[in-house]
Amino acid sequence: MRAIALTLLFALSITLAHAGDSAEQLAQQVRDAESAFAATMAQRDLNAFATYVAEDAVFFDGLDARRGRAAIVEGWKPLYQGEKAPFSWQSETVAVLADGTLAHSSGPVLDSQGRRVGTFNSVWRRGADGKWQVVFDKGCPVCNCQGKAD
Repeated sequence: MRAIALTLLFALSITLAHAGDSAEQLAQQVRDAESAFAATMAQRDLNAFATYVAEDAVFFDGLDARRGRAAIVEGWKPLYQGEKAPFSWQSETVAVLADGTLAHSSGPVLDSQGRRVGTFNSVWRRGADGKWQVVFDKGCPVCNCQGKAD
């Protein structure tokens, strides 16, 4: 019983520690997480990629969806093989819920030559430990869906 109480107290203290983050601070946290997530592709580091994917995440590939971190990592494994990354991405817009628990990040997907080939949309969730992880991800062909949401 005491262990449960201490665990709950710890979780509450972490939640309260992050409760004071401003909307801009939260958006910057997501931008930073997205940048680090994208860097895993450039660095060819599939294990690091996995740390940004929530255990219960859903990543869309066209009309199909991969569910769960293990399936997503397995599906992305071929993209991490070889010396050169097949594509890159970077966040252009970020919007965070007022309670700081969910965020949407979107931006261009570039081919290996730096040409824009699509747009990604990722939903991030902040855990009790303050770490942001992707829970939904879906790309689409180049579209005119940019806009400043910060």
